Amino acid sequence: MSTPRVAVVTGSNKGIGFAVVRALCKQFTGDVYITARDVGRGQAAVQSLKSEGLNPLFHQLDITDLTSIRTLRDFLKERYGGIDVLINNAGIAFKVQDTTPFGIQAEVTLRTNFFATRDICNEILPIVKPGGRVVNVSSIAGSMALKQCSPELQARFRSDDITEEELVRLMERFVEEAKSGEHTQRGWPNWGYGVSKTGLTVLSRIQARMLQKERPQDGILLNACCPGWVRTDMAGPKATKSPDEGAVTPVYLALLPPGADGPHGEFVSEKQVQAW
Repeated sequence: MSTPRVAVVTGSNKGIGFAVVRALCKQFTGDVYITARDVGRGQAAVQSLKSEGLNPLFHQLDITDLTSIRTLRDFLKERYGGIDVLINNAGIAFKVQDTTPFGIQAEVTLRTNFFATRDICNEILPIVKPGGRVVNVSSIAGSMALKQCSPELQARFRSDDITEEELVRLMERFVEEAKSGEHTQRGWPNWGYGVSKTGLTVLSRIQARMLQKERPQDGILLNACCPGWVRTDMAGPKATKSPDEGAVTPVYLALLPPGADGPHGEFVSEKQVQAW
């Protein structure tokens, strides 16, 4: 018996991630996993989709916990021999009216949206199978924040030779300078969420270059995307898209046909490659 193909969506018990799982259950040939920190919420999400006649599976995952990430990685290796589709959707954002000090907001937001997503990639990318697809759910907020950075920072974030180590140092520097209140003088915008997504998009570009260099024959495509302004707990009820509409671009990238040579290492919105 051949091993079934497998897709995993992080942070998918609600919102865009849940809608992505729904779409993949309809369009992807293989097993589709909802993941969530909270087992009860994850299993409730599975039951909700089963009531629609779909058949997702569940695996616990807290992306801020390396042990949890490695448990998922080991399960995927043992059960499936790797992974075919990874959609990094888990993320957080503080509400505009939140009174938490900016330095703390910056630290907490980057810990999840950048550093934890990087941890997932470092653990899971090595087990992505040939022909695999990886989608990092970023945001147009990252592009907007980039434009508000100093010319020096913009040049580094747009460069084709920035390394993962340099990017990590820059993200750490932003958190330190946000905590000391010096971030705006040092060329950063006053926007933790935006900077976290700038970092995630740049990380995606770096990862794509790495895959091209280290596994050129494997045909793996990795991209960052913006789902749009979507009605979720995070974005609020006034957003213009439903979660199912927000899932369209991530799912499009996850299901790029076998043998496709692009997009790869791009930032994609509304299924179109955007300038970075």
